[in-house]
Amino acid sequence: MARTRNTLLAALIQETGWSQPQAAAHVVRVAAEAGADELAAVTRSHIAMWISGTRPSGRAVPIVCETLSRKLGRVVTPADIGLDGADGPGPDADAWETDTLTAITSLGGTAMDPARRKLLATSAYSAAAAALPAAAWWDNAPRAAQARRPLSREDITPAHVDAVRETAGFFSRRDQRLGGRAGRAALAAYLHSDVTDYLGGRFTSEPLRRELTSAASELAYLAGWMGFDGGEHALAQRYFTLAVRLAAEADDAPLAGHTLRAMAHQAIDLGHPAQGLQLAEASVAHRRYTLAHPREKALIGVVHAKALAAAGYKKPALAALVRAENDLGHADTTRDEPGRVFFFGEASLAHETACTLRTLGDLTGAEKEFRRSVRTRRVQQHARTHALTLGYLGAVQARRGHLDAAITTWNQALDTMTGIQSGRARDTVVQMRRALSPLRGRGGAAATALDDRARQILRPVG
Repeated sequence: MARTRNTLLAALIQETGWSQPQAAAHVVRVAAEAGADELAAVTRSHIAMWISGTRPSGRAVPIVCETLSRKLGRVVTPADIGLDGADGPGPDADAWETDTLTAITSLGGTAMDPARRKLLATSAYSAAAAALPAAAWWDNAPRAAQARRPLSREDITPAHVDAVRETAGFFSRRDQRLGGRAGRAALAAYLHSDVTDYLGGRFTSEPLRRELTSAASELAYLAGWMGFDGGEHALAQRYFTLAVRLAAEADDAPLAGHTLRAMAHQAIDLGHPAQGLQLAEASVAHRRYTLAHPREKALIGVVHAKALAAAGYKKPALAALVRAENDLGHADTTRDEPGRVFFFGEASLAHETACTLRTLGDLTGAEKEFRRSVRTRRVQQHARTHALTLGYLGAVQARRGHLDAAITTWNQALDTMTGIQSGRARDTVVQMRRALSPLRGRGGAAATALDDRARQILRPVG
């Protein structure tokens, strides 16, 4: 079969002004910096073959992208050189090694390209891609990021950090009120454009670089969480991975633990308890837990308990619940911990505790904790999670044989869901109808009316 000439790669090399031998020499130089010894023998003939349509092997693609990025002063992605998507839409095998700016730009292009987004949105979550890098990678990430050459002459200031954090705050509040499907594309566009430019700018100090990188990590985490809530699990997995990488580059261990906790949550919810436990164990390991503020310790600790329960470890799960409760008890109620966009309090702890007890078969305890969560949550600010809690509470009540109470609770859940764009909230309605179906005869007119309401909510718009 004849190969198709890679016109995109040819055009970018032409834009650099390099000859093919010069391009090969620069690739060799960047490869040596990255320790990619297999590319030490790249010559003009390799460049010619790649342009003619031969796909580079091993780490050549990210190395070529980095080489061209340095010369052109902007991020060059695999898609830009005609070498994107050869391995399918799932997370790349070298997701922890690809240059971070390249990863952000690639994800941004996927989020804003309808065809690429549809392909990834319909892809399955990859349990294999949940594997974490070796300890040496974590140690090297801050040094590697510090050594990255600026791609622009823009000087980064504390005002840039403030802008990223303010944006994260806006989208976080919107997510909690309206669900993950509301505004995620706009968040991805901002991350893809402004934030990538900031990360490629010039930093006047190492603390400033770390602050900006940490803020970018939080934004990537939020994009992942919104994707997870919206049911776009493969896309969410990529954003979570990106967020962990940025947190590592910022040497922000608690933030890395925060995102690993979210990755564990996703794995558990999607039926991968082994991967969920692995990620949860990583979230509470070393400095990710010891340097965290009490509220964050409680959050990652309670999800660790949830993971232990899902994996069948009852006693360790119960012990982890006690630790999480104790950690939250040590939180300073007079200030917002840990000083960034974050919220975790009694309502959230009760919700996750209830989920853990439900997994362990303690339905009485689960109902009690779900009720505590409903009672203590600030509903207006956290409508999406409140709707989820009510949906879960109704399901537990139905399992306990309290059908009238379940119908009342489920009606409250549907009331709360008005205007919320959340795949997880929609899933609770699906589960509500399934639980209600064999009980409808006992519930009479109230059960029929509830089912009609649920069916209307699930009806496609348009």
